Amino acid sequence: MHYVSVEGLTKSYGINPLFSNISFHINEGDKVALIARNGVGKSTLLRILAGQETADEGKCWINKEVTVALFEQEPQFNEDKSVLENIFHLEHPIITAIRAYEAAAESEDGHQIAEAISRMDELGAWDFEAKVKQILGKLNIHHLQNPVKSLSGGQRKRVALAKTLIDIGFEHKHTLLMMDEPTNHLDVEMIEWLEHYLNAENITLLLVTHDRYFLDAVCDEIWELERENMYVYKGDYENYIEKKAARIESEQASIDKARNQYRKELEWMRKQPKARTTKSKSRQDNFYEVEARAKQKMEDAKLQLEVKMSRLGGKVVEMKKVYKSYGDLPILKGFDYTFSKGERVGVIGKNGVGKSTFLNIIQQLETADSGKINIGDTVIFGNFSQQGLQIKEDLRVIEYVKTFAESFPLAKGGSLSAAQFLELFLFPPDKQYTYLSSLSGGEKKRLQLLTILFRNPNFLILDEPTNDLDLPTLAVLENFLSDYQGCVMIVSHDRYFMDRLVDHLFVFEGGGEVRDFPGNYTQYRIWQKEQEQTVAETSANQPDKKQQENNTTANEAVARKKMGFKEKREFELLEKELPALEKEKEQIAEQMSKGDLSFEEISKLSDRMVAITHELETKEMRWLELSEMQS
Repeated sequence: MHYVSVEGLTKSYGINPLFSNISFHINEGDKVALIARNGVGKSTLLRILAGQETADEGKCWINKEVTVALFEQEPQFNEDKSVLENIFHLEHPIITAIRAYEAAAESEDGHQIAEAISRMDELGAWDFEAKVKQILGKLNIHHLQNPVKSLSGGQRKRVALAKTLIDIGFEHKHTLLMMDEPTNHLDVEMIEWLEHYLNAENITLLLVTHDRYFLDAVCDEIWELERENMYVYKGDYENYIEKKAARIESEQASIDKARNQYRKELEWMRKQPKARTTKSKSRQDNFYEVEARAKQKMEDAKLQLEVKMSRLGGKVVEMKKVYKSYGDLPILKGFDYTFSKGERVGVIGKNGVGKSTFLNIIQQLETADSGKINIGDTVIFGNFSQQGLQIKEDLRVIEYVKTFAESFPLAKGGSLSAAQFLELFLFPPDKQYTYLSSLSGGEKKRLQLLTILFRNPNFLILDEPTNDLDLPTLAVLENFLSDYQGCVMIVSHDRYFMDRLVDHLFVFEGGGEVRDFPGNYTQYRIWQKEQEQTVAETSANQPDKKQQENNTTANEAVARKKMGFKEKREFELLEKELPALEKEKEQIAEQMSKGDLSFEEISKLSDRMVAITHELETKEMRWLELSEMQS
């Protein structure tokens, strides 16, 4: 089925053209990745297709049976409403049935409950409810009654993603899903689940992403916006790189040919008298076409990274028997490690296991409970944090850079002024006088990287550096880090970025345990799956007969027992109580992490944490029993 046809689409902002006279088609089942530099118009093109913006010229036809869903980088919510209200905002028969069931359960009216259950059965709403729970669970979305305005940036992004995936489940089966950087703020497990979900659902997709493994797993075609044109490449990212190189080589040969012709035609133009014959007038018109081709520039401005790294001495960082805990939550248990020159370490683990605390301890931004941390005299840390630019006032870009230094020393000798250094980072003179608040997310990331390298660090710590960076800039950053002579420590959900740069991993397994794995992320995942398979095979071959008998007895008892109204009510209350307990647990952990509590306060919070953990375990077991009865 034909979904979208675009012909001669053109869009500019002021005097800056984004794309000109581009045409393309999207058919049912297509999965296309759209890539380009920041500011070239990827997000604008998606908004035009979604009807949120209009093009300057051209036609955009969308099949009337197709619903267009857009997941944006900056999601829009009703801020005063809860997470639940924002996610389930559609007026749809299934939504209405679920709401009616909830209302009937609250009223405890047996007749209404029977009608509501009948309606849920009729619409197949139970199956969709299970799908919704899967989406919310995999994206770690709880506390559905909290107002959206209380959420962090990462939580907002995950709620918006859940809202989009649930919406397209309610909508007509013919849906074009457009996603703008969906993997930002997702951990690796969430990204892998999203890959599987998008493939399993057989969705027609137009995707903007910088995650190359995600791109390869989900898409089979790549569109690139470059110099106002669109280029189409079938296949994966590696094939795109090869085909693009061949295209550029061909275009460069064409330009060289045009330049030779231009020199000859220019000489003829200079010799011609002012009076033109028809024939010479035709040649004159052709001259301007040749001139335009000859003056094309194939080499776009590229981010250049050349730093004069401060000398790194023999002693880098030594960590001996380092312990760190927040109350009953251990972060490090006797961690021992000595860093060497040029070491490249990846740091991975689930959220909340202490990765950021570990990075802060190394930089002495936080203190350990015990142990020794010796930092070499020559070590200069460069901290690329998720917090982004730290600004006290809204300065112009050039003013902000000059607060660090007026000039920058180069690796090959000499120095650059702040303005010249900005140009290397793709900030032309007119952009240098833009206020920081007016910069895009990618531009702010570039400026943040610039200010870090301006200090000539020899130990780089990069916490999620790939968010908001375009693929060309990422490629240059990777090449720079590959040749970088100092130490590099990376926390990233971008598996391609991690695989290319790290030699080994610190795997935070929880409970203060840190595994030093000798390999990159993909090698670790292969090893992890092999371990899981071995454990599963061992369990299958040596079952615990007593446990098996107990499980069989319990399952038979549950199977014999049907869920009555009392159990249904208990089940619904548990679904409200569990998120509340989880929230309180998170709040206690947050309080304990501040480090400004007295011993008595820490003791009380620790006791409450133990009590909540025990209560959660009990209630979760009961929830599982009731859910088995329900199914």
